[in-house]
Amino acid sequence: MNSTVGSAAPSGDLASFTTTPEVSLFRLYTLRVASKGAQLALLAGLGATAALGLRYPVKMLPILLFEMVWKAIYLIAFALPLWSAHQINEAVAEDIKAVLMVVIFIPLIPWRYLFAQPLCISSLPAQR
Repeated sequence: MNSTVGSAAPSGDLASFTTTPEVSLFRLYTLRVASKGAQLALLAGLGATAALGLRYPVKMLPILLFEMVWKAIYLIAFALPLWSAHQINEAVAEDIKAVLMVVIFIPLIPWRYLFAQPLCISSLPAQR
């Protein structure tokens, strides 16, 4: 646990280096666990609201659309650059497979119904 992590970054001169503050291994592991915990909590919450979609499918369409949007952003902004740079490892490939499962929902969404509905913003009262 005495090990620390620091990196040297060049300043204006090649001979002089500045060192970033060191982070203990304990803090690094704590950050990793906390970030993994937040990811699991988000996915659990999304799964619980998705389960509500079994009872109220039309009311839960915004949740499904939100899921489709963030997965599309992930695929375009993160997976595509990794794929084009040939840097996809096994873990990223598993993530991409899981994210690509969203294509199952595209033909199931009642698109005509969605486009016929007014936007939620337009149904709000006007602010003065």
